[in-house]
Amino acid sequence: MFFRNVRTMGELTLNCKQEFIKLGSSTLGCGRLQLRNSFHNSRRSVRKPRLEPNPLESHHYDSIPLNLKGLFKPFIFTVGVSTGSLVGCVIWEYENLRAHAATLLRKPGTWLNSQQKKFSAHLKSEPNQITKWWNSLRPSDKVFYPILAANLLVFGAWRVKSLQPFMIKYFCSNPSGSAKCIPMVLSTFSHYSPLHLAANMYVLYSFMPAAVASLGKEQFVAMYLSAGVISSFASFFYKVVLNQPGLSLGASGAIMSVLSFVCVQYPDTRLSIIFLPMYTFAAGMAIKVIMGVDLAGVILGWKFFDHAAHLGGALFGISWCYWGGQHVWGNRDKFLQYYHSFRKDTR
Repeated sequence: MFFRNVRTMGELTLNCKQEFIKLGSSTLGCGRLQLRNSFHNSRRSVRKPRLEPNPLESHHYDSIPLNLKGLFKPFIFTVGVSTGSLVGCVIWEYENLRAHAATLLRKPGTWLNSQQKKFSAHLKSEPNQITKWWNSLRPSDKVFYPILAANLLVFGAWRVKSLQPFMIKYFCSNPSGSAKCIPMVLSTFSHYSPLHLAANMYVLYSFMPAAVASLGKEQFVAMYLSAGVISSFASFFYKVVLNQPGLSLGASGAIMSVLSFVCVQYPDTRLSIIFLPMYTFAAGMAIKVIMGVDLAGVILGWKFFDHAAHLGGALFGISWCYWGGQHVWGNRDKFLQYYHSFRKDTR
């Protein structure tokens, strides 16, 4: 692109070289500006713009040959994280129900005790503004803001140059890297591009209230963590089969599970695009189109997005909607009985 500058009568040449990197739901482009002055004898000094190099392009990362045997540890890790999330969810839900029941059944022994409790409650200092704000949030917001804070913290860490090699190793999903398992989870909270982060958090915030209302915060957290590691494994499997190593990061795989769950659970809900609010479409049709695009990307080998991770997350969200509620949570009472007896034995 060429244009004239009135003050210096120079030419500004913009040479933008874009190298596409799979990021879950976004593609980063690295642009480099070169400023050239046509008058070499000009007395005016021109300040050259400095663009920070993309660490995902400039840094060298560990790479080992891809083979199916290398998927064994990631597969075991995926099963372990998913199982741990389910068990932790059930224990968390049980403890919340037990605490709530204990609060309802707790009664004062005498009138004097009740008056004493009222007096002591009156003497307690009022909660601060942060506590009031937190208590006023919806259940979905109490889950969303910690996830947002974790993503913002990791996003800020990407801006520290000394941390970038560490971030590439542990916060980027890479089937050919020396560290495979831990990045499968940490990459779910990792974004380098501000647009990538903003788009993912907006979609998550839009669909989280319906998912939390249907599942509860405990089951939602379990589904979100499980979907993150499962979508990373789907990306691993796709790259190994096609022998296409590469870095992936972003929460889009986990968010696709939330999106697919809501669209299947409430297929008649009308959705719209933020830039075209006048056009609405059914949620059931929307998820079919989105999954169709990702399936085409997997078959045709598109590299704009990590379509394999998207598709893996979406399929997990649909399976959670149909299979999870009928089997896992249908047999929850049996697990709660075992856990309750275990609590009694350990006291």
